[in-house]
Amino acid sequence: MRGMKRRAFFFAGAIILIALGAGGYGYFSANGQKTAYKFAKVEKGDLTASVAAAGTLSPVSAVQVGSQISGQIKEILVDFNSPVKAGQLVARIDPETYQYKLRQAEADLEATRSAVNVQHAQRYQAQVNLADARRDYERKDALLQKHFISSADRDKALTVFEAAGAQLKLMEAQVKNSESVVAQREAQVAQARVDLGRTEIRSPVNGVVVKRSIEPGQTVAASLQAPELFIIARDLADMQVETSIDEADVGRLQVGQKATFTVDAFPNRNFQGEVRQVRKAATVVSNVVTYTVIVSAANPDMTLLPGMTANVRIQTAQRDGILKVDNAALRFKPEAAAEKVSRGDTPAAERGKPRAKPPSRLWVVGTDGKPQPIEVQTGITDGSSTEVNGNGLTEGMAVIVGYVAPAKSGGLGGPRMF
Repeated sequence: MRGMKRRAFFFAGAIILIALGAGGYGYFSANGQKTAYKFAKVEKGDLTASVAAAGTLSPVSAVQVGSQISGQIKEILVDFNSPVKAGQLVARIDPETYQYKLRQAEADLEATRSAVNVQHAQRYQAQVNLADARRDYERKDALLQKHFISSADRDKALTVFEAAGAQLKLMEAQVKNSESVVAQREAQVAQARVDLGRTEIRSPVNGVVVKRSIEPGQTVAASLQAPELFIIARDLADMQVETSIDEADVGRLQVGQKATFTVDAFPNRNFQGEVRQVRKAATVVSNVVTYTVIVSAANPDMTLLPGMTANVRIQTAQRDGILKVDNAALRFKPEAAAEKVSRGDTPAAERGKPRAKPPSRLWVVGTDGKPQPIEVQTGITDGSSTEVNGNGLTEGMAVIVGYVAPAKSGGLGGPRMF
């Protein structure tokens, strides 16, 4: 009896080896019926878990150049892809209207200054008149004390003196008001000069023109919002990918995690980057919640262009030298076990209680040719393989990943897998 068990064990082991060596499947006999299984090996190696998403490339810093004044575009000095320096003239609005406004403001200023000069002279005259009136009043007051003149003459001199004082105060007020008007006219001249200077549109940064929205002769109207004339990317050597990450995956992302991405223009080239920002504001579209994640994208050779679609993969975890297995092995359930689950065979004492999550299992062929479970703990996954660990699990072990349907009688070819 013991010899028969050993022969059965060696027979099953030989079948597993033949199965793995000849395409990963083999036949086992149970109760006179042959069952074919497909196998995969437990492997030892490295595993990387990642989150995949699509995004759009854009410059890290793109400056919108607009116009603070209205007018007609007279000249455009740059085009798409033109490199520019900070302060460089890129376009010019027809300055004629603003030149007239500046000349008008300067003329108004000169007229106001002339009026102030006249008023300064009038104030000086009022000061002289007041001094004369004071001396006349003081003299007549002294003569009245000596009874040389009547009090009426003294009172008349007093009236003239008081009127001269009032006239001086009036002139001082007029001079002060005119000086305020001069300050207003100076501000108007300064504003007119600023507006004239704004007819020259200059680049605020060093960069490259990635968008031009105007044509010569076009009229721009600056009202509540400055019209967009150009968009200048500060540095195309430093790009970023703006991706949308599902809420189920965003908890695994952290700033600094490594990322790779491809673009449709260069499908065989992998570009490197890292997570630069995980924004906390959610975006909800059709009840789907996503979060914006910014991935850096170095572009020293200027290969990447703004607006390209990037397929990003962000590395969230890395395991080296671990046991891993094909995910199909974790999904496999023998037909008997699957039938039992489908029938809901639950002990009466356990019914009505919350069900615990069943342990992960791998299945191997036992000495009797039937699947035998091995409970395992799972770790990270890359979508095709998963980290596993369990008692009795070894590198190279053959685990079942599925059944192989036998060929129909009279048909050609080998077994069919399902």
